[in-house]
Amino acid sequence: MAEADLAFTFVYWADLRYPQPLSGDRNREPYRPDYGLGPFPSPAGDPGQAEPTLTDRIYRGVSYLEEAAGLTPVDDLILEYRLDDLWGYYEDAAFRASARERLRVALAEAAEDDVLIAAHSMGGLIAYDVLRAAEADRTPLPRCALVTLGSPLGLAELKLKLADEHGGLRVPAALTAWTNLMDRQDIATVGDDLAVHFAPNAAGLRVRDVPVINAYRRPDGTENRHKSYGYLRTPEFSKAVADFLGLGS
Repeated sequence: MAEADLAFTFVYWADLRYPQPLSGDRNREPYRPDYGLGPFPSPAGDPGQAEPTLTDRIYRGVSYLEEAAGLTPVDDLILEYRLDDLWGYYEDAAFRASARERLRVALAEAAEDDVLIAAHSMGGLIAYDVLRAAEADRTPLPRCALVTLGSPLGLAELKLKLADEHGGLRVPAALTAWTNLMDRQDIATVGDDLAVHFAPNAAGLRVRDVPVINAYRRPDGTENRHKSYGYLRTPEFSKAVADFLGLGS
């Protein structure tokens, strides 16, 4: 497929929540090209990076208790202090509706196409909400492949909210593929893999959970295993795109 045949749409929500983008010294995590460092790392070369961490194992027990009790104090702390945009998504109904509408419109405009949705962090939550709501409304959707990067959909509080709004947790009907890329050191992906909790759709499609290594580092040398740039640079993301384009091996 020629490059000219590909159309890209950036569905942005940050301006709905923040009046001005970070700039200059206020942006501690700017994009920088990563030239000359060789291939980006992968658990394929370091299998230990694919194994659940101690934090994962502890959180799995905590999340079971939270879901059973219907109370999520641990998740409240994670959302409010580490993933505060997610906190705002559920606290601000107008923001939530506007963010969903932007994606809904973009998908409606591509209803006759095959679409790859690459959704980082809260973008994966927005994508799931829009796809499940479209099912309920019987809104025509394109044939979608979804790649979630650093998705928080495994957090107990989000699973409870999703089940309350959409019914049982399952793969949206419009999806032809769902690849979930997660770094085991990313707090947003803590706990069970998504395939444990999200049932297959009617076509039998399951979530494919793929551990990756998010190697992004800030200019000061510190790491951020949740950063979108690092996820987009992983060889596993490149493979998901190549598979969508029919170029995979």
